[in-house]
Amino acid sequence: MKALPRTLTLVGAVVAALAIWSCFVVIDVTEYGLVLRFGRVVRVVGEPGLYLKQPYPLESVIRLDRRILTFKPVTAEFLSEDKKNLVIHSLVTWRIADPERFLATTGDRPTAERRLSDVVLTKIGSVVGSHPSTALVSLEGHASQFDQVMGQIVEEARRQAIAQYGIDLVDIRLRQLSLPEQNRANVFERMQAERGKIAMKYRSEGEREFKKVVAEADREKTRILAEAYREAERTKGEGDAHAMRIYADAFGKNPQLYKFRRTLQAYEKILGGNTTIFLPADAEVFRILGDEGKPKAGR
Repeated sequence: MKALPRTLTLVGAVVAALAIWSCFVVIDVTEYGLVLRFGRVVRVVGEPGLYLKQPYPLESVIRLDRRILTFKPVTAEFLSEDKKNLVIHSLVTWRIADPERFLATTGDRPTAERRLSDVVLTKIGSVVGSHPSTALVSLEGHASQFDQVMGQIVEEARRQAIAQYGIDLVDIRLRQLSLPEQNRANVFERMQAERGKIAMKYRSEGEREFKKVVAEADREKTRILAEAYREAERTKGEGDAHAMRIYADAFGKNPQLYKFRRTLQAYEKILGGNTTIFLPADAEVFRILGDEGKPKAGR
C-alpha cells in the first residue's frame, strides 16, 4: 500500500512536466507558427525563437513553411491570337505571404500547389490568347515581346493568388515552349527552307567575294610579271650591250680572231650532226682548220 502513493506522485510529476513542456513551443527560422485555440487562429508567430502558449489541448500549433517553394504545373497546350497552338512547360516559384488566409483556404502544400496551378494555367491561357505567337517566339530577326508577356502573366496571377490564398507568386518561368506534334513537320520544313535560303545567300556572297579576290590576284600577278619582264629585258639589253663592247674591243685588237669566230658560227648554223657537205680543196675552212693550211681530205 505504501507503493501506491509513490506511484501516484510519480505519475503526477510526469503529467505536470508534460503540461509545463506543452506550454513552450520552438519556431524555426524556416517556418511560421500558427497558434490555434479550439480550432481558431489566435496568433501568428513569424519570428524564430521560444514562445509560451497555453498547454495542450487548450492551444495547439500548426507549422507552415515560409521558404520559397517551386513546382511544375502540368504541361498544357494554348491557342495564340493568330490561331497557333503552343505547348508550354512552366515553372512556378511561390511562398506563403498570409499564413492565416493560407491555412483557411488551402491548409497544406499539395492543395496549395493544385489551386495555384489552376490560377497560373488560366492566366497563361488568357494572356497568350490575346497575343500572336510571334510575341513569344522571335521570327526572321524581329524582336519578341516575351518579357512583356511573361510580366503580364505574373502580375495577373500574383494578384489573384494573394487575394484568394494568401500566396505570394514570386515568378513564373517557361521551361520549354514547343509546338504540337502534328505541327512540327511543317514547321521544320519551313525552317529548313529559310535556312537553305540563307545558306544560298551566303554561298553567293562567298562566290562573289572569291571571284573578286581572284581577279585582284590575277591583276596583281599580271602587273608583277610585266614589271619583271621589263626589268629582265632591260638587264638583258644592258648585258648584251656590255658584251658587244667587250667583243668589239677584243676583235679590234685581233681581226683574225673575229674572222675565225664568225666562220665557226656560220658553220654551226648550217651544219648539223648528220649533214654531209662537199667543199673545194681551197675552201677557207680547210685553210683555217688544217694543220698546215691545206686539207688532207675533200670532205
